[in-house]
Amino acid sequence: MQQLLANYKRLLRLTESKFHRYMFDKVNWNGRLVGILGARGVGKTTMILQHIKETMDVNRCLYVSAEDFYFASHKLVDLADDFCKMGGEYLCVDEVHRYEGWSKELKLIYDYHPDLKVLFSGSSILDINKGVHADLSRRAVTYTMYGLSFREYLELFEGIESRPYTLDEVLEHKVEMPTNFRPLMYFRRYMEKGYYPFALEDDYEQKLVGIVTKTLETDIPEYANMNVSTGRKLKRLLAVIAESVPFKPNMVTLAEMLSISRNNMADYLLYIEEAGLITQIRDQTGGVRSLGKVDKVYLENTNLIYALAKADKAETGNVRETFFMNQLHVVDDPITSPVSDFMVGDRTFEVGGRNKTQKQIRGVENAFVVKDDIEYGALNVIPLWMFGMMY
Repeated sequence: MQQLLANYKRLLRLTESKFHRYMFDKVNWNGRLVGILGARGVGKTTMILQHIKETMDVNRCLYVSAEDFYFASHKLVDLADDFCKMGGEYLCVDEVHRYEGWSKELKLIYDYHPDLKVLFSGSSILDINKGVHADLSRRAVTYTMYGLSFREYLELFEGIESRPYTLDEVLEHKVEMPTNFRPLMYFRRYMEKGYYPFALEDDYEQKLVGIVTKTLETDIPEYANMNVSTGRKLKRLLAVIAESVPFKPNMVTLAEMLSISRNNMADYLLYIEEAGLITQIRDQTGGVRSLGKVDKVYLENTNLIYALAKADKAETGNVRETFFMNQLHVVDDPITSPVSDFMVGDRTFEVGGRNKTQKQIRGVENAFVVKDDIEYGALNVIPLWMFGMMY
């Protein structure tokens, strides 16, 4: 326990409070059992430590990582019991999915210690979702956290602040930025190295590839009882998606290419999606989160394209559509359009470069052309970068 407390206090000292993620004010931190889910590297740990440092009595809180060697010989439920006897009131368990039987023990902690508030987080939302639904239903409130929006990137790395805008405000050209703001110079940087909060660290691309590798070769195989060689095949599948324009899944072709059973392909794609590495866009019978037929598959964000496909193979159209999808699905539920690229509600969107015409959406009501390489738009022409200002 003393070593856990020492590690916790050290992490608090190292935590900066200059910048808050978009989720900071959305989480009900006072809930008895709260979960923050999301892919590896999006900043969950930092946000949790910021909350403790800025708003809590740090001496009545404890932050632990379930990956700590302490849990090789100690139970989480026993830690909670000892912590409560010491006057503890707020327990935060990070990387909770790395602890076997975590959901059952959190249920016991919830039932045995009504005065203890517990916050848990997990990078692999595969096992997290399974545990929440099986053991913590009606007990836990969960939130899903994504990487940096373009707006957050501007504030964190460039010192340019702006409030979040709604989709309606973006489409009505109400986004206001500082005088002489030139968005495109920052937008290019963001697309390549700006989605993850560790973007300015050395060897960013290598660290990002490391996150992908650990997700595919450790997190998913452990959850789905796969062997290591299958995890490596998932990496090849991800590379195919990264280089596509965008990727339209053909299960038979994919299965033959990767020497995987066709019957398993849909499950493998779902595992990778649940782990936060891809997004499957569905047709009009369902959206990103629904059960409609999968029409297109994108990498979850543009940084993954540049890290996995390399810049010389990052197809421009794919990058543009990936950014649009990535920013929209945090606040809404885009689907594929039968006549254009995307639909959000009753709105149709055609995404392209500065020379994209109205031809594709001619005669379509409530339709917009989303153009890259322009700073500002007019009428139904909206700059692509502005869709990054919504969270």
